[in-house]
Amino acid sequence: MERARIHKNHGPSNFHHQLHIYWLISTHWHSWANHHPLLLKSTIQPSLSPTPRPPPPPPPRFSLISSSSPSIFTLLIIFFFTLSVSSYPKNMLRVPVKWLILLLITCSFSFFNVQSSVTKKAYIVQMDKSAMPDSFSDHLEWYSSKIKSVTSQKEASEEDDVNRIIYSYETAFHGVAALLSEDEAEKLEEEHGVVAVFPETVYQLHTTRSPTFLGLEPADSTSIWSERLSDNDVIVGVVDTGIWPESQSFNDTGFTSVPAHWKGACETGRAFTKHHCNKKIVGARVFYRGYEAASGKINEKDEYKSPRDQDGHGTHTAATVAGSPVRHANLLGYAQGTARGMAPGARIAAYKVCWVGGCFSSDILSAVDRAVADGVNILSISLGGGVSSYYRDSLSIASFGAMEMGVFVSCSAGNGGPDPISLTNVSPWITTVGASTMDRDFPAVVDLGKGKIITGVSLYRGRRNLSTKKQYPLVYTGSNSSTPDPNSLCLEGTLDPHTVAGKIVICDRGISPRVQKGQVVKDAGGVGLILTNTAANGEELVADSHLLPAVAVGETAGKLIKHYALTTPNAAATLKFLGTRLGIKPSPVVAAFSSRGPNFLSLEILKPDLVAPGVNILAAWSGDMGPSSLPTDHRKVRFNILSGTSMSCPHVSGVAALLKARHPYWSPAAIRSALMTTAYIHDNTHNPLRDASTGQTSTPYDHGAGHINPLKAHDPGLVYDIAAQDYFEFLCTQKLTPIQLKVFGKSKRSCRHTLAGAGDLNYPAISAVFPDKVSVKTLTLHRTVTNVGPPVSKYHVAVSPFKGVVVKVEPDMLNFTSKHQKLSYKITLTTKSRQSAPEFGSLIWKDGVHQVRSPVVVTWLPPV
Repeated sequence: MERARIHKNHGPSNFHHQLHIYWLISTHWHSWANHHPLLLKSTIQPSLSPTPRPPPPPPPRFSLISSSSPSIFTLLIIFFFTLSVSSYPKNMLRVPVKWLILLLITCSFSFFNVQSSVTKKAYIVQMDKSAMPDSFSDHLEWYSSKIKSVTSQKEASEEDDVNRIIYSYETAFHGVAALLSEDEAEKLEEEHGVVAVFPETVYQLHTTRSPTFLGLEPADSTSIWSERLSDNDVIVGVVDTGIWPESQSFNDTGFTSVPAHWKGACETGRAFTKHHCNKKIVGARVFYRGYEAASGKINEKDEYKSPRDQDGHGTHTAATVAGSPVRHANLLGYAQGTARGMAPGARIAAYKVCWVGGCFSSDILSAVDRAVADGVNILSISLGGGVSSYYRDSLSIASFGAMEMGVFVSCSAGNGGPDPISLTNVSPWITTVGASTMDRDFPAVVDLGKGKIITGVSLYRGRRNLSTKKQYPLVYTGSNSSTPDPNSLCLEGTLDPHTVAGKIVICDRGISPRVQKGQVVKDAGGVGLILTNTAANGEELVADSHLLPAVAVGETAGKLIKHYALTTPNAAATLKFLGTRLGIKPSPVVAAFSSRGPNFLSLEILKPDLVAPGVNILAAWSGDMGPSSLPTDHRKVRFNILSGTSMSCPHVSGVAALLKARHPYWSPAAIRSALMTTAYIHDNTHNPLRDASTGQTSTPYDHGAGHINPLKAHDPGLVYDIAAQDYFEFLCTQKLTPIQLKVFGKSKRSCRHTLAGAGDLNYPAISAVFPDKVSVKTLTLHRTVTNVGPPVSKYHVAVSPFKGVVVKVEPDMLNFTSKHQKLSYKITLTTKSRQSAPEFGSLIWKDGVHQVRSPVVVTWLPPV
């Protein structure tokens, strides 16, 4: 579903104000949280996906979802209210008072709902495993005793407290998920050995030609990826909606036996038996206890209470990661060709955590914990919510544990773009992936007659076709061509059949799923749809498999068509569909929906890390769901085309699997470094990458280090490695209390204070943040690189010029004499003139063969 956006333009003119607001919120976040229990108990609000799928029904027990509202809405109110009262330039859109009132009402209702709730709900309880007394024979017995200690004697006699425990976590995370009242959860937090208690969180899904576009197609025998890698032992765990095992993308022909290190299982259930696993799908598990605790028992007539994927999203992401080659793949004739995953030789383990009502954190945490114990090498997680403090984010904590065990974790950045500060999954030990376009498109045209042709995109293929020799009446029910209103959004029940019957209807994008607007038009008797972008989406075009003839057009074209419909008597048009086109320029382009930085929690950690193909991606699909995901869509397809950071994440996961196969001893940080320092920042016209929402040059806040480049990533020359203790040292710079730090210290870590500040984490991207004190003129950052190229190598540095600072790198030459040798350098930045907006540039180490590029961002916090 798409979400309404209040912000429209975020140029340099107002960045200074936004940065000040960001600084106030981020600086005081921990103190607010410590003084406001509701902030400490907050859960993550879901990001909404541009992938065309109908909104799921809310879980029956609203309190679990609404428990997140106070913290996130409090921040939003502060942010929006400041925007509304600040003296911004005239071109800035003010926030309407009605939206603030709506937010306040929502907050009040949510607060009342949380306070009045006395029912039991799922809480994640993190335990200090080493604190177990000797009197207990195992940890589960000890955990159970802790749960029993906070329950009343009456309840203890009525039920077995072990039944309160719905999950036990043992590998990436230590503790349990248990059904508790709010009072019991508060009491439990005070118990010895209890590190933290987290309320249940609801996550949502962030929802071919891409191997060829990325240079992975084995047609070129000189390609390093052309070697047969089907016998490698890399296993990718896909945490999603399950898997459709009959898809040819999961054919195991040619695969050797299951890797010896694999300890997973093939769980069975409705329509899923042991034989559905094979040498490709080496494991499949299902997690639903947290979901059922919140929403009641799953109706097994409506959903598969098994690893089988009904939704299609998990099948699509799994096939994108590691699908076997399938010839003649297509969606209704579009995107014809061979579909294959990024790492067709890798194995897949499916962990189903998402259901009709969402994906619950206790289930996700159990899946991550189980996956690490099973022996996955890569975790691909196309899920997310809003930003929560590192120590309150259960996925962040579990991912830290996975990283400690050598597992590479890649997550989608979210679909909150083009708004700034809209990222999710921002922890530095997670690889955060934004979305970009490819050089393939599905053009369609709006013919307004008399030679007026406007180009858009579409995946329509059906029996209801419009004649190209006839013009059909055109109608737009909005009040003007520039600003969408409720009548122009084609929401359910808003179209008058007498007005639209037999006509092509113009609908503005936003609020409801794009394909649902087509259904609304069809139900009202319309014969076609023109879907127009608003300012929130700019010129980005996302093709959909509509149920009636439909064309999506950009904002500029949309304004022209709407003006024509509003001002021309007897306005008419027809729609034409042109199939599949390759070689589109410019490409790639950063998708408008892709979430943007800066990183809300730590400006010193640049996010997203990089972008990968995430627009109009063809991959395998569930046999139970039509391509539009609408309940009225009874078409059956083997492949589907989707868009979202959900699609870009598995591209990176798959390439990471390739790197792991080639370099089995590389750490997760080394793999990410190779991906980031070899990423490119120019499109196929040799111009800088562009932002689809504006048509202007994108920045590292949009594309991170750049666009993934697998061919270069296998041989990066140098890598920026980071050990688990280094990440912990980063957390030590984040003003966390010893108790808060303890959630990451299951192996008894302690602060050694080896980092002078957060900017000294050995991250491949460099983000220098000058404090609000004008007197601070100089910053010094440190980095260490490891030689993974030729043993004897000599690198020299090149730094792009900046308007506001002078950058000095010492030493400016690195002379390596052996492989795996580490050399350090320092970067000194001296302010010439403080800038009101961040400056972007790069630092590149070159040896004549390799170019090890780090994006550089310099930010001056505004004086308080």
